[in-house]
Amino acid sequence: MLRQYELVDRVKAYDANANEDALNRAYVFSMVAHGSQVRASGDPYFSHPVEVAGILSDLKLDSDTIVTGLLHDTVEDTVATITEIESLFGKSVASLVDGVTKLSKLELQSDDKRQVENFRKLLLATSRDIRVLLVKLADRQHNMQTLHHIKSSGKRSRIARETLEIFAPLAERIGMHQLKDNLEDLAFSELHTDARSTIVARLSFLREEAVEQDIIGQIGDELTNVLKSAGIKASISGREKSPYSIWRKMQQKNVEFERLSDIMAFRVVVDNIGDCYKALGIVHKEYRCVPGRFKDYISTPKRNGYRSIHTGVIGPLRLRLEIQFRTQEMCDVAEFGVAAHWRYKESSDPIETVEYGWVKELLEILDDVADQEEFFERTRLDLYKDRVFCFTPKGELIALPQGATPVDFAYEVHSEVGDSCVSAKINGRTIPLKTKLQNGDQVQIITSKAGTPEPEWEQYVVTGKARSRIRSFIRSQRRNECIKLGAAILDKSIASRGIKISDKLLEDALPRLDANDIDALFLQVGEGDLNADLITDIIVGTKQIPQTVGKIKNFKKNGGHAISLQGLKAGLMVHYSNCCHPLPGDRIVGIRAPGKGVAIHTIDCISLESFYDMPERWMDVSWDYPSAKKTTHVGRLTLQVENQRGTLAALAAGVANNDGNIINLKIINREPSWFELALDIEVRDARHLNEIIASLRSLSVVGTVDREVL
Repeated sequence: MLRQYELVDRVKAYDANANEDALNRAYVFSMVAHGSQVRASGDPYFSHPVEVAGILSDLKLDSDTIVTGLLHDTVEDTVATITEIESLFGKSVASLVDGVTKLSKLELQSDDKRQVENFRKLLLATSRDIRVLLVKLADRQHNMQTLHHIKSSGKRSRIARETLEIFAPLAERIGMHQLKDNLEDLAFSELHTDARSTIVARLSFLREEAVEQDIIGQIGDELTNVLKSAGIKASISGREKSPYSIWRKMQQKNVEFERLSDIMAFRVVVDNIGDCYKALGIVHKEYRCVPGRFKDYISTPKRNGYRSIHTGVIGPLRLRLEIQFRTQEMCDVAEFGVAAHWRYKESSDPIETVEYGWVKELLEILDDVADQEEFFERTRLDLYKDRVFCFTPKGELIALPQGATPVDFAYEVHSEVGDSCVSAKINGRTIPLKTKLQNGDQVQIITSKAGTPEPEWEQYVVTGKARSRIRSFIRSQRRNECIKLGAAILDKSIASRGIKISDKLLEDALPRLDANDIDALFLQVGEGDLNADLITDIIVGTKQIPQTVGKIKNFKKNGGHAISLQGLKAGLMVHYSNCCHPLPGDRIVGIRAPGKGVAIHTIDCISLESFYDMPERWMDVSWDYPSAKKTTHVGRLTLQVENQRGTLAALAAGVANNDGNIINLKIINREPSWFELALDIEVRDARHLNEIIASLRSLSVVGTVDREVL
């Protein structure tokens, strides 16, 4: 753990104007506030904020950010207040601590239902002050470094996956590559321990081999001499790729470790941008260029501010190498991202030197997505790694993911341009909207006031912004259609009673229907969630809709037989699931499916596994036995029977003698001596089916008989 003077000296080493007094006071304040608190590792809790401050100092951040790192848990975990921190350390620090505290509270409450909203709040806090995110990333790095002290493997995996899918990409988005690599490797170590160990061992072997043969030194010396002879002063160093980036490339390209050619990259650092291009020309003149490996991020920087020139060559020692050309400023930005900006601007405030266009884009996506699953499908925060660069007719550069189409381009220009897009021209030629764009294409979007998003666009767009906007429009359009359909269905149902539908009639019935407004009622009828005839009974009569507790009657969607269940709101369409064929006497659960009503499953049905992450769709239901036994239900059996005369007659008699009725028979498999059959039998309840099973098992022609539950 860093001592007080060590932390202050570390900050003063890169920032002579650092607020030494504030750093000292924050160190002592945090130590006293956390007192005797301990972490899961058994270490004093105070060690955590000190290590977070140390990580932030490694990134060479300003004094307020370091102070925030020291104080970030005091409001949440001690008696300290924001007001107290503001009086002692100023409004800026108090605002940062407050932002990090709110994010930490959200994280503790995080589950699948809240995750999108929590992420929205993280982005909002980031858009106000990027340093909130920087402290949160440093906090996450230290928590990942001590993750092994958490006993629950499930919790460790959840935290590691969240780190890999949310926090590491966020670090990359703001250009914090060093922090991103650390987070990825820590998460990789937890999620894929064996794979990481194998790669680390292989890298260690190659490193020892390179040292023994001085491969890195020979390559560096030769490149230095080549550039020096052309009058270019350069500093050259070799860099080994991280285990996670190697593993990911192996997965993406489906290749073995030995076939990767860019495990080692060499950086050529020169004095200015002009020398970057001169050095590139010299290297290309001296060594053969590898096709497809050239990328110029100086003329077209990445969205996180990264600038460099990358190329692949068959270089010294006839080895295939990746070489990067950049200035020292570019190096610092590549390593420290937004943290490096203030050192190269007149303002020392990182808030003033970073653009947040990507934050706005993600917030727009969040506004359009319907649920958590769709959000993570659309935005893994990884939209712009492999990009194509296209131009508007006015010459504005638009960066898009590879595989992007003119529709993606239109939405990137503006959401309204995408919504009203009707056609496009690429390099002056009219082309289909599903055409994939290439580097350097000039794209002109043709719009119309009458234009609207087309559903088929979703099949070929690749950006989260385009997909979420198209889906939002489709949902809105479908909702309007369902409202119209529901109104027509209900109108017809009420008219069949000799009554004319009116807004007043419906509004008077809304309290008894437990509906917020007329459109909401029409929507549920149009989607098939509510039975129109039963709703009509309530509208034209005096029935009061029961709540979710108590006995109510529903109508079985398939066949129209009345079934009676407890725990379902009146009017909901109900059907038995075909995967498990629930019967009265079975423990059951209801799963709500939009547009399909409620499906009843047995509690041990294996298909329920697909709904474990959607608790909002589960409904607590149970049988109302007196009503349920008044109708028949279908149970399914699978049997192995002997292939001989009289077998089917014996089966039919065994079922009939126990008051059952075979309504369907299917041969699943046949062998010379045995048949495998599926029987659908009408029964009263689960007990009745068990009696039939016992009777069939007593037959000499029957080998096995089981109730089918998938």
